Amino acid sequence: MPPDPEFPDDAAPTARGDAAADADGPPTEVGVAALIGPGGTGSDGTTRSGGGPSSGVVVDTGVARLVAEWEEGDGPPADLRDYLPDTDAIRRAALIELVMVDLAYRWIRVRTPKRISDYCLDFGELLAGPIPPELIYEEFRVRRLAGEKVSAEDYVAEFPEQAERFVWLLEHDPRSGAASPSALPDGEDLRVGGRLDDFDLVAELGHGAFARVFLARQTAMRRWVALKLSRNVGVEPQTLAQLDHPGIVRVYDQRVLEDRRLRALFMEFVPGGTLLDVARLARVTPPEGRSGQLVLDSIDRELARKGVAGPGESSIRDELSTLTWPETVAWIGLRLAEALEHAREQGVLHRDVKPANVLLTAEGSPKLADFNVSSGDTVAVPGSTGVVAGSLAYMSPEQLAVSASGTSGVAVDTRIDTRSDIYSLGVMLWELLTGERPFPDEETPAAALARRRAGVPESVAARLPDDCPVALRRVLLTALEPQPERRWSTGRKLARQFALCLDPRARELVDPRPGSRRSTAVRWALPIVLASIGIPNLLATGYNYYYNRETIVARLAPAAQQSLDQVHLVIGLIAFPLAALLIVWWCRPAITVPRRVQAGGVVDARTLANARRATLDLGHRSVIVAFAMWLVAGIVYPITLHVVAGGIQGATFSQLVASLAVCGAVAVAYPYFILTYFAVRSLYPVLLAHGEIGSGDGRDLRVLAVLCTRYLAVAASVPLVGVAGLSFARAGSGHVEVTVRLLCLGGIVGFILVYQLFRRIEADLRALQRVVILG
Repeated sequence: MPPDPEFPDDAAPTARGDAAADADGPPTEVGVAALIGPGGTGSDGTTRSGGGPSSGVVVDTGVARLVAEWEEGDGPPADLRDYLPDTDAIRRAALIELVMVDLAYRWIRVRTPKRISDYCLDFGELLAGPIPPELIYEEFRVRRLAGEKVSAEDYVAEFPEQAERFVWLLEHDPRSGAASPSALPDGEDLRVGGRLDDFDLVAELGHGAFARVFLARQTAMRRWVALKLSRNVGVEPQTLAQLDHPGIVRVYDQRVLEDRRLRALFMEFVPGGTLLDVARLARVTPPEGRSGQLVLDSIDRELARKGVAGPGESSIRDELSTLTWPETVAWIGLRLAEALEHAREQGVLHRDVKPANVLLTAEGSPKLADFNVSSGDTVAVPGSTGVVAGSLAYMSPEQLAVSASGTSGVAVDTRIDTRSDIYSLGVMLWELLTGERPFPDEETPAAALARRRAGVPESVAARLPDDCPVALRRVLLTALEPQPERRWSTGRKLARQFALCLDPRARELVDPRPGSRRSTAVRWALPIVLASIGIPNLLATGYNYYYNRETIVARLAPAAQQSLDQVHLVIGLIAFPLAALLIVWWCRPAITVPRRVQAGGVVDARTLANARRATLDLGHRSVIVAFAMWLVAGIVYPITLHVVAGGIQGATFSQLVASLAVCGAVAVAYPYFILTYFAVRSLYPVLLAHGEIGSGDGRDLRVLAVLCTRYLAVAASVPLVGVAGLSFARAGSGHVEVTVRLLCLGGIVGFILVYQLFRRIEADLRALQRVVILG
């Protein structure tokens, strides 16, 4: 059957009551989906029916209760019949779906209208529970499409329990258009120049389907406020009042005007315009002319337009004016990410992050506004179709999947959490940085979804400004990952990354230029580790052997000397390979994981966290193994000498202890700083670049700073021990005295080099700590 020309495309009914057009007319058969509703089965074991992101009908399938019984009970659950869903509930869910389809056809196709009240008379089970707001909204929509003059205000008054959801559906349904620019009553006191309660209305800042926003002066408090007038439905003010953060527009209070059924929500007035104004100015400004000053210029224009005086001395404006354009984008992103984190902690998602919803203070600080309020840190939309909050150009793939299902007739099960807001923030910041969004504008959610699921094309990523740091590029691409689990999981973790982008030393550490020596060194981690620990220990072993041979062994009989040489050889052949194996085994996360992630391998969060800890501990672990070998040698060699020589004198024993002490200090101090420098400069940054920074990282960095100070003291002891050894050398040969003097000189030179490494490590640790302690 051909499509009916009188049936508009946006009114074509489906089994879900959405906008999907059915060119062949009504369905000819009812399947399982029609019996239980299009909602499908959610993660909680329930089946939802209804045409919106939050269904009004929930059918308990019993799955969740059965799982809980198995998990928490002591024995097998009762008969499965006890967990079967209520057949009346299933019938009611199916009935609601059928009514939504029937409504559309009756009002638009055959012009035999029927109201929800009529269906309730025919089917009493519809009144067994609250009527779903999606059903109420569907009746309103099809009546309006049929040409009737219907008032959204009347529906709000008729169905007060469903009013909040009804208002949300009307405001966020892209099919609603501008048919109802304002459902608020008109009057002299609701116009510019009027006075409402304690507020003088100075200018209208905007309006929507159910709200108007004015710049107003609150007489009692003598302050400027943004006054939002809306119908007194929902819990928006109570939810927004929880958000007390410098990066979120502050809600002061509300007044309820009972006689007019109005709510006046007054909040902080932010006069500096929006980030959309900045984006437009950046788009017409050559890349070389963009900097933090551009943001201030946009704000000053808006202040002049509104007749608002600019601020006086401002540290924020001074800071902004010195930033490059990529740094400015990171600066804004850091503050907005912190705002999203605060909202998440209060159980609120934004769901419509875009430049027009970011207001700027006169000083330049960004503030999130116009929250599409959703209580809870996630929004479950199992099997939902149709309307979803957000602006298409900035929607995450999971938001688009829900929105696209409304036109495809295919129900989806998904969850939207703060990572969706992070995605939208990434799109917005990319647009601010480059002057264009990473994805072209699409006419339909389905087309936009297909592009976003493919990720940011390499050709688009290549168009980032030349002065864009590698760190900022990585952070934005991670925020725009198609799969939510691969994005930054919280606003705080994203804020830490933006803080890293703003710290020149930290970002150079974490994101070195491709092909640099530091990035290449990661592939050679194993030989570098073994050489760093092995070469100083070989030198210490050589010194120990020569010193003891000249001062002690040379006095023994030839047979005893030969025996001690064999002991030296055996100890060396056992100690060095064993120490190498122990070091590689104990330090394997630091050696293998950075190379794996640098090569593009996927590593889970726990493995990354363990590898970061092991990397910072690389030097400490390695020298513990080396020191343990020297400690064993310090026990075995005197015993062997005592047995071979038939006893040793006190002075000889003192010489032996001094020799082992200085060799142990060399074996500990120098390798520690070489390995720690390599770990902090090359290995650890790779792990930060491919994972999320947590509070434990800050603690590990502080511990490492303390350890470095202690090992510096050990390095300083090497020349001091050498000086002490000179007192023993006077009784020996001239060769020994020369050797000890060389040790003293070498110890001084070594300490100078170690101290330089210590200062560099200290500076790197301070830079990394500035990043990880954020939040």
